[in-house]
Amino acid sequence: MAWLRRVRWNAWLLALVVAVLGWFLHEFAFGAGIVNLSYDLLHLLRNHEIPANEAVIVYLDEKSHLELGQPLNAPWDRAIHAQMIDRLTAASARAVVMDIVFSDANPDKTEADQKLADAIKRSGRVILGTDYLLTANKQREYIPPFPLLRDNAAAIGSVEMTPSRDLIVRAHAPNEQLSSMSWAAAEFLAAPITKKITAEAFQPSPDTPRAEVKSWINYYGRPDWLQHGSYSDVLASGRVPDSVFRDKVVFIGARMITKLQNERNDAYRNPYSFWITKQKGDSPFISGVEIQATMFLNVLRGDWLRRLPTPVELSSIAVLGLLAGYGLMRLRPGFAILAAVLALALVALLSREVFIRQLIWFPWLILYVQIAFALLCSVAVNSIRLYVENRLFVQSLEMYLSPKLVKKFAADKDRKLLKPGAEKQKLTILFSDIAGFTSVSEGMDSDELARMMNEYFQGAVGTCIHATDGTVVKYIGDAIFAFWNAPDPQDDHAVRACEAALRFRELSKKPVAGRQLITRIGLHTGVANVGNFGSQTRVDYTAIGENINLASRMEGLNKYLGTDVLITGDVKKEIGDRFVTRYLGRFQLKGFEKSVEVYELVGLRESSIAPQWHGEFAEALRLFQQRDFSAAGMAFERVLESADTDYTTKFYVKHLAEVRDQALPENWNGEVELKEK
Repeated sequence: MAWLRRVRWNAWLLALVVAVLGWFLHEFAFGAGIVNLSYDLLHLLRNHEIPANEAVIVYLDEKSHLELGQPLNAPWDRAIHAQMIDRLTAASARAVVMDIVFSDANPDKTEADQKLADAIKRSGRVILGTDYLLTANKQREYIPPFPLLRDNAAAIGSVEMTPSRDLIVRAHAPNEQLSSMSWAAAEFLAAPITKKITAEAFQPSPDTPRAEVKSWINYYGRPDWLQHGSYSDVLASGRVPDSVFRDKVVFIGARMITKLQNERNDAYRNPYSFWITKQKGDSPFISGVEIQATMFLNVLRGDWLRRLPTPVELSSIAVLGLLAGYGLMRLRPGFAILAAVLALALVALLSREVFIRQLIWFPWLILYVQIAFALLCSVAVNSIRLYVENRLFVQSLEMYLSPKLVKKFAADKDRKLLKPGAEKQKLTILFSDIAGFTSVSEGMDSDELARMMNEYFQGAVGTCIHATDGTVVKYIGDAIFAFWNAPDPQDDHAVRACEAALRFRELSKKPVAGRQLITRIGLHTGVANVGNFGSQTRVDYTAIGENINLASRMEGLNKYLGTDVLITGDVKKEIGDRFVTRYLGRFQLKGFEKSVEVYELVGLRESSIAPQWHGEFAEALRLFQQRDFSAAGMAFERVLESADTDYTTKFYVKHLAEVRDQALPENWNGEVELKEK
């Protein structure tokens, strides 16, 4: 529970950090790029361009400059503009919006100024642009057209635009002190929105925080998407039919490539510019007059873009940030990545739908940054936590399992191998015991005894059991219980167990803490229930069944026969002739109804040779099992002449004296019954 509480605190801490990150990105300048990119990408995610046929643009482009002979570094002849206005008026244009600033009269060409003024008056539908200057205290000082033109214009409006640092104009032009050109044109045409709200309510001052700007440009397509034509083509007779302009609002302005600084040759980017390449043949730049026309169409149609109020946006970002931080921290790295990918897809889909259906754009990429940051922290923290937990888990396993089995358990991410449950499995079981341990440990200080046993177990486990990929089940005093073929299957499990037993024999030759410790081993192969036994909170990986008890009895039989490694006939069947063994007879062990064949493990076949007296012992044992006790007694005595220290032979000599006077059952076949363990 303590670990769980720590995880929750970590999750809440990350949730708070993610929420604060979203707030910083929303409110401070360093997050402006992410906010602006949210606006741009929504236009691309819309995945279609919107027809906009109510306006036509006439460009003062390089072609027109050449054909009409106008200078590169001075205003065009205003008499030509007068001809254009008459041309468009005759073509029944609804309005003519000139994105050209006529701040001053031309004293050298007063006749041209008059012609332009007369044309404007005859048309009665010309909207002129007003430039501005920033004063020393950064206040706007508007410069209207000179009086002759201003007095005859249907309306005037500011040509001001407020591009971001990336040269994309996103917000509608402000309507402070003077209406914007787009608003003035829409108001002249009695657009419904201009009758409902004032210009100032539609678009506050540019000093207003961006989240409070009430109108944002809805770009209908890439640069040059709106219908357009060259000034010289429109002016020339027969090149462009009147139907192109009939009932349309015509915007006149400079094309970016004209190099005419006095003709407002504004060059900007729009949301599609980032994806436009030269290979497509399109220009990534949009002219200022096309932006003016787009803003006008937004007002005329009422389809400009909006943002939610700042408190609503911040609340949404904070809540979603809390959810992302808390939720991802609670998940494992793999699930956290999947959840994050799904969340990113959902955010993009919902933002796109709201943009298309409600004309509301939301700085959704802030959520992307929040989710990505939360995912990064979640994966990092949880990976470190899982690594530490796994290392502790592995260190615990290393005390019981071989390195190979440790890897198997460590790879069990769900710890299924540690949950309660068992299955029947054929095992080769080992029980060990230290001969004469009681006498060895008598009088020893407890600390000294602990050091000696730790040193003994270190060698027994490391160089004997784990070296052959065995599994240590438990320590029982000075004894060890281990088995092979679980939890990892091993086709040669009996061979591995015998190799471990021989390693124990070699280990017994080396002193431990200055004392000689002889290990006795009992091995048996049989089926047992192996797995985790215990409760949901604590389990032991072990094996149970009568075959486990039989292996334990085999270890105890060593002290009667004076041997150090005994194996059952079942082990002998598994190992075949790979080891040198000596058949010691059939024994009925305490607690078992059936007798078991017992063999002494002598050594590896390639490095061990059975002594000659082994054959004499086998003959004596055969006579014993055939009830020829007299002949058997003499045969065992002959064995002692060659091997006077063979305690197994001495055991049989003593046992013969007992069975001679017993009434043996008819089905007796030579088994020796032991009354004690």
